Amino acid sequence: MLSLAIVAGLVLMSSSMITAAWAQAPIKLAVLGDSLTAGHGLPADAAFPERLQKALRQKGIKVDVLNAGVSGDTASAGRDRLDWSIPDGTDAVIVELGANDALRGLDPKVTRAALEDIIKRLQARKIAVMLAGMYAPRNFGPDYAAKFDPIYADLAKAYDVPLYPFFLDGVAGDAKLNLQDGIHPTAEGIDAIVARILPSVEAFLAKVSAKKAS
Repeated sequence: MLSLAIVAGLVLMSSSMITAAWAQAPIKLAVLGDSLTAGHGLPADAAFPERLQKALRQKGIKVDVLNAGVSGDTASAGRDRLDWSIPDGTDAVIVELGANDALRGLDPKVTRAALEDIIKRLQARKIAVMLAGMYAPRNFGPDYAAKFDPIYADLAKAYDVPLYPFFLDGVAGDAKLNLQDGIHPTAEGIDAIVARILPSVEAFLAKVSAKKAS
């Protein structure tokens, strides 16, 4: 018969092995987005999720990043495909949606409702969420911008999720970092986005990793 000391030792060993296994398992991160995520006009390995994964791994962060971007998607379209776009076992999601809503001048209330539903449904699945914000183009006037721009900060506060305020920060409006359409980043533009958002993603994933290990 095993002594209590041996049993206790085996339990501690098992617990340590489980903790080590979690620590070694890559974080499964998905980026749910539109053409800015999908990599419109770029080689597959130049798209944002792929470049983000490379940057994170270079920092020693074990992560597998899924490209769940579909060109042309609005926030509502992203919500409608949420269940099959984000597979079971996903630990965290960066939500990059709303650019097409703003470009088309869609009612900000519709965009807000769709993004809110995405956050609520992911959190119900115990998946961590980070929002990548967007600003409305100014050609629709100040009233539209005043209704659209606060959506992301409001939702981040309401659902206690981290926010990167503007996904295209440092890239929007720079002809050298965008394709000829003036909307979609070049490969260099994607790298600029990754460099700027990386600290926020690192902090986000650190919390995800700590929660997995607890």
